[in-house]
Amino acid sequence: MADLTRTALIQLCATSDVSANLRCAENLIHRAAAAGASVIALPEAFAFIGPDPEKRRILEPLDNPQAQTPILDWCRTVARQHQIDLIVGGFHEASEDPTRSYNTCLHLSPQGTLAARYRKIHLFDVELADGTVLQESSKTLPGETLTTTELAFGTLGLSICYDLRFPYLYQRLVDLGATVLTVPSAFTATTGAAHWHTLLRARAIETQCYVLAPAQHGQHNDQRRSYGHSLIIDPWGEVVAELAEGDGFVIADIDPSVVVEIRNQLPSLRHRRAIE
Repeated sequence: MADLTRTALIQLCATSDVSANLRCAENLIHRAAAAGASVIALPEAFAFIGPDPEKRRILEPLDNPQAQTPILDWCRTVARQHQIDLIVGGFHEASEDPTRSYNTCLHLSPQGTLAARYRKIHLFDVELADGTVLQESSKTLPGETLTTTELAFGTLGLSICYDLRFPYLYQRLVDLGATVLTVPSAFTATTGAAHWHTLLRARAIETQCYVLAPAQHGQHNDQRRSYGHSLIIDPWGEVVAELAEGDGFVIADIDPSVVVEIRNQLPSLRHRRAIE
């Protein structure tokens, strides 16, 4: 049986200083756990945002027990210390390609074990009117597999940031049993102001799922600024909790019975039809 579960989303402004980023994240996780959260989610790229040559020096594998993995070890320790399910929004995972890594969302159990991983499928290659140029695919390998994982509130569907613009991904996660979706992000200030709330609410309404969207905020460096506005949205599309700016966290109770009620009240998922 799925249970009412207090859940928190961390918001921060990561830079190229990994130690400072982890100290900030740990302080916020401590505060969120003290407020009763048993599930805590970090945003995309929580440990590092900066130049790619520097990022390559902090990449870590997930499948090599002999490798040095200080960031992953930190994640495991935090999960164990606070006895939380930790959703690590965007982990810089090493690959066999010497020029590209994976952008990976992890679920670590309260025992610190790696319960699930999802490698970001849709990569953000854009040139925006404000001068922002991002070519994620030049340094990142795309994932190929959808991932769900089990928590106290039910089945969580994993995604990352730019995935948000592709509704078929979330419909498929619902087919896999998801009742809650997570979208850890570092949305740019420009695209966030235009689309963040609309897209997240649309995904919640379409899938009749809770949506958890921990976000980066603020000025990371001279080239990059993130929108913030970490959100928890219910299956009716209502914003339950929001942090517009600054370091901090949002917290709310995820109630599985609300998902059941809304899906029974408006059975749109059962009304879907295959269209050729």
